[in-house]
Amino acid sequence: MANQRQFPRTPMKCRIKISHPSFGELIAQTRDLSDGGVYVRHPELAALEPGSQVTGQVQDLPIEAPILQMEVMRVDAEGAGLRFLGADESH
Repeated sequence: MANQRQFPRTPMKCRIKISHPSFGELIAQTRDLSDGGVYVRHPELAALEPGSQVTGQVQDLPIEAPILQMEVMRVDAEGAGLRFLGADESH
């Protein structure tokens, strides 16, 4: 099966705060990152439905990171693949 990814992934581990009404806030860890999105490891993320929207903010940077809107694209037992949303896509 051909790789249909639009953006190449880069392995990257950092702490990220994810927020969603179903669980409030949690601190998780990224696994990899691309220009289009991020995979986040946390078992509670596996309960989200694809299409759900969450907010995310990278932690532990020297300055406060922006809060990004993201959409759940896929989930598995370890966590979720999230796509970055543009300002015109979030609702």
